[in-house]
Amino acid sequence: MELRRLTREDWSWIQDWFKDPQLNQELGPLDQEWLDVVLNENNGIQLVALEDKQPVALIGCAWHPEPHELHGITDIAVSPAYKRKGLGRNALYETIKWPGHPPCSGWVAFVSPQNAAAEAFFSSIGWRYAGLDDEMHRFEFRNEL
Repeated sequence: MELRRLTREDWSWIQDWFKDPQLNQELGPLDQEWLDVVLNENNGIQLVALEDKQPVALIGCAWHPEPHELHGITDIAVSPAYKRKGLGRNALYETIKWPGHPPCSGWVAFVSPQNAAAEAFFSSIGWRYAGLDDEMHRFEFRNEL
């Protein structure tokens, strides 16, 4: 799996992905304002995961300014054509080890209580459930020392 930064040219396939009702319900709707924000972000990055040069996942990261704190996973979207094939897990793993991130002590993800699939996903890949935080389920992954 290869990772690269999101570009404006990706917008057409992203819009196609978000025609999927479940994806749009959990992470959408996306609009031009979202695209402009993520393309101009300097406190994080939106990465595209590629398999055989085809986009299979989109992963958003928010960077904490302090190196001993946790960076955040803001979103994970898997192509509707590739769901349930382990690509989300692989894309998240590759995202965490991607060398372009500033240093951190680990990662955090917040999941809506209505998103049972995301809760099951983070639990199944070994992220620690850290309880409710501002009415969201908090999952953490700490870097190895």
